[in-house]
Amino acid sequence: MGDPGLFGPDSVTWQLHSDPMMWVAGVRALYLQALHPRAVRGVMQNSDFRKDAWGRLMRTANFVGTTTYGTTEAAEKAGARVRKIHAMLTATDPDTGERYRIDEPELLLWVHCAEIDSYLDVARRSGIRLTEAQADRYVGEHRESARLVGLDPEDVPADQAQLAAYFEKIRPELAAGDEARDVDDFLRRPPTPALLVPARELLWRGVAEVAYASLPPFAHELYGRSAPSHEAVNLQLRFTGIMLRRIPARVRWQLPPKHIIRAMSRLGPGSRPAPYKLGR
Repeated sequence: MGDPGLFGPDSVTWQLHSDPMMWVAGVRALYLQALHPRAVRGVMQNSDFRKDAWGRLMRTANFVGTTTYGTTEAAEKAGARVRKIHAMLTATDPDTGERYRIDEPELLLWVHCAEIDSYLDVARRSGIRLTEAQADRYVGEHRESARLVGLDPEDVPADQAQLAAYFEKIRPELAAGDEARDVDDFLRRPPTPALLVPARELLWRGVAEVAYASLPPFAHELYGRSAPSHEAVNLQLRFTGIMLRRIPARVRWQLPPKHIIRAMSRLGPGSRPAPYKLGR
């Protein structure tokens, strides 16, 4: 038996994060995170988001993969790297001149909750049948991932009710400022070489549109575009899920850095994720 890591095969996280719809959820999280002016300002002032948005998305995916399927040591090291980088970065409010650290707990908490809400919402609406208890357990499990980035787990929502209460509390602080508009424009039309524009329109636009459509109503209101009906978005998400899940898992999991393949090699075939059986 190898090291099961922070979550292990018995966790909801282990099963859920193997689903390809997590990529759509990741884009939804970017849209949602951009609505916190201080948080998105920290990203825009400390990274070349416009030129390296794909790299940022891949680094986030690698962090999630490592903390979910890696060994305990690998997960702790990944968390330490993130904390070290964040501790060196600051951002400036252009209106007040205030300079602040981007690892402030309230900013880290916003990023965390936006991600967990996105992963859970997209997974369930795309066809993964989680029970309410499993959904609560998933939120609670990620107090551990919050600890890795520097949060006190006791300050992090432990279930769906606490997560909903957090969003209700934070709502007055959210706005679609200039930085959020930049993120929105980029995600809808990322810079692409001329030869790849047709592929962008065929593949990426659909992912970005369904990710945006799945945002909560308050986010649509802030971005200033009409929200599609909940039922129509559910149909889009289910269709997208069906198409992505037709790609055999063994093919999807071969993509670098092969987190799931390595975890199964370490723990044996019984550790193979099966998210579609969670609700049974």
